[in-house]
Amino acid sequence: MTLGVRNGTIVTAVDRYAADLRIEGGRVVAIGAGVADSCSRQIDATGLLVLPGGIDAHTHFSLPFGGTVSADDFETGTRAALFGGTTTCIDFAVQYKGQELRTGFDAWMAKADGKACGDYAFHMIVADVNPRSLQDMKALIEAGVTSFKLFMAYPGVFLSSDGEIFQALQRTAQLGGLIQMHAENGGVIDVLVQQALAAGHTAPVYHALTRPSIAEGEATHRAIALAEIAGAPVYIVHMTASEAVDAVAQARARGLRVYGETCPQYLYLTEDHYREPGFAGAKYVMSPPLRPQPHGDRLWRALQTDQLSVVATDHCPFCMKEQKELGRGDFSKIPNGAPGVEHRLQLLYHGGVAGKRFDLHRFVQITSTAPAKIFGLFPRKGTVAVGSDADLVLLDPHGTTRISAKSHHMNVDYSAYEGMELQGRVAKVLLRGELVVDGDQWLGRTGAGQFVRCGEPAQL
Repeated sequence: MTLGVRNGTIVTAVDRYAADLRIEGGRVVAIGAGVADSCSRQIDATGLLVLPGGIDAHTHFSLPFGGTVSADDFETGTRAALFGGTTTCIDFAVQYKGQELRTGFDAWMAKADGKACGDYAFHMIVADVNPRSLQDMKALIEAGVTSFKLFMAYPGVFLSSDGEIFQALQRTAQLGGLIQMHAENGGVIDVLVQQALAAGHTAPVYHALTRPSIAEGEATHRAIALAEIAGAPVYIVHMTASEAVDAVAQARARGLRVYGETCPQYLYLTEDHYREPGFAGAKYVMSPPLRPQPHGDRLWRALQTDQLSVVATDHCPFCMKEQKELGRGDFSKIPNGAPGVEHRLQLLYHGGVAGKRFDLHRFVQITSTAPAKIFGLFPRKGTVAVGSDADLVLLDPHGTTRISAKSHHMNVDYSAYEGMELQGRVAKVLLRGELVVDGDQWLGRTGAGQFVRCGEPAQL
């Protein structure tokens, strides 16, 4: 069986041109005029942009947290991602205290196997840095997990000391891996949280007020310093704060291999959302928290100038009913996380391309090509090229998308962007040459997603 995609405009991180595609065996085998003419199946892409499938480098499906479990599993989460044009999700397997790394990896592989609708890869959360886990990083890299997430937050659960972080950085420098950092000063934040609760401050807004932006900036600067000493690359996840962006920008200007990631919620939403009436502000409780508007403006500018490299979602949904409500009367018990995997591309197209902050090439770079390169998936993923997987998004630049919990496909009872009207609409989505989304119609299959092995990070 062959598939032809005809009459579209192909857009990559570096090129834009009119051409047809010929797809066989799940991969692009030819690009050019007339190459689709003899294909047994045809898709007419007239008026549509043909983009590489999105890669969301930060999701949390079936994640136990705060006495509950994130509402999307690998079936519902990857299906929702596909509806939004994301064909590959990189999720986080978790090593808990006292476990071996392989135990966590095997557990998350089992969660995805037979359920994922789209392709998936893994990072490894390392909660217990010790000689055994440092040694076992090699086996994980050989298994296709080349990035390891450490925390400067959550004392007693995930927090690693500076010495432990430094040893992990040294090890990944030796092995050709990559450390990801959750950069917040967890010790200071815990003191502020306890002080707020003791003073009777229990509302959702205090989640933000006890996690100041300077605590993120300080930790980001410290993480970069540790990486520089170790001679290792470092990737800072879900960045929100101007102080943190400045630290990354200065490091990149000095030629260090430092990569910054932000998320759509930090570009569109602000600290004011925590002040919505009643308990509604709990919808937006995530870590790091939403910031005042000037921080969001700084993030947009950083994306324009390549000071930040990737936009992911940190998709970690918890329903308001029964889950977020666990923190009613105590903001520190609200499960941290929000939904977003379905609308990342539309939000970035609307605010970035239609909003004239950056062009289509930059849009493709930050949503697909950069994560593919940083996590060793390129050129199989992240571009439209002969030999690449035929993961394609056919985007209608003149169409519109309306976001609502009533129509989204994520398994959660609210949207952080309820009622927003966005320019740009995902018309069709192909996963390895199979049409899985056609407008509002689901044509994919549960379990069709494949595990994709990550490789050594490229230098960007």
